[in-house]
Amino acid sequence: MTQAQQGAVRDRAVVITGGGTGIGRAAAHAFADEGAKVLVVGRNADRLAETAQARPGIRTHQADISAPGAASGIVAAAARELGGIDVLVNNAVTMKSAPLGHIEQDNTQAQVATNLLAPIFLTQEALPHLEAAKGLVVNVTTAGNQRGWPGHSVYGATKIALDFLTRTWALELAPKGIRVAGVAPGPVETPIGEHAGLGPEAIARVRARQRERVPLGRVGQPEEVAWWMVNLARPEASFATGLVLHIDGGAGIVF
Repeated sequence: MTQAQQGAVRDRAVVITGGGTGIGRAAAHAFADEGAKVLVVGRNADRLAETAQARPGIRTHQADISAPGAASGIVAAAARELGGIDVLVNNAVTMKSAPLGHIEQDNTQAQVATNLLAPIFLTQEALPHLEAAKGLVVNVTTAGNQRGWPGHSVYGATKIALDFLTRTWALELAPKGIRVAGVAPGPVETPIGEHAGLGPEAIARVRARQRERVPLGRVGQPEEVAWWMVNLARPEASFATGLVLHIDGGAGIVF
C-alpha cells in the first residue's frame, strides 16, 4: 500500500454498528489503522472497549440500534466525536434460528428491527452528514441468501431486503453524491453462532459443513471482509455504487 493510498482514508469519519465483535471490530481496526476516525456502536460496553483498546482513533457509543431514538443519538455522537460522517457501515445483526412452524413473534420482530429497520432509520438520520461529505454507505448483508437456508428464513429475508435497499438507495442518493454498496460475506469466523445460542459442538458441525461447501476449502476471516470496506471508501472506488460484493470463497457459484 502506498502512502498516497493510505492517506485517502486518513481523518475520514467512519461509523460502524455492531462494532464490538467479528466483522464490525475488524472493520473498525482496519479503518483506524489507516488513520480514520471511527465510532463503533453496540449494546455491550465491554466489547466496544475491547475494540477500542490501544487504538486512540476509535471512540465508542453504547446503544441498541433498534431502540426508539437510537438513530438520532448515534448521529449526534458522530457529530460530536468525529465531526460528521463520511462512511456509515450498517453491520449490526441479530439471528435466531427457527423453521417455519416454530417462528416466534418476539424473535422475528427483533431480527427485523435490528437487521432491516435500524439501517433504514440510521442511514436516513445520517443523510445530511453523508451529503455534505459526498460519503459512502456500506450495508453488510450475506452471501447465503442466494439459496434456501432452512431454519433462517427471517434472517435471510432481512438480508435480501438490505440488498434491495442497497441498489435502490444507490439510485436515490447518486444525485446527492452519496454512494451505497453492499458487502455480502459467506462463511466467516465470527461469534454470530454463539450469539444465536449455538453451543460449541453445533458450531463445530456448522463450520465443518461450510468448509466442505466452500471451493477455497476454508472459512473466511473478518479482516478479509473489512479490507473490502476500506477499499470501497478510497477515491479509486468512487465510480462504484449499487453493487453487492460477495466475499464467500466461491460458495455462491457452486451448483
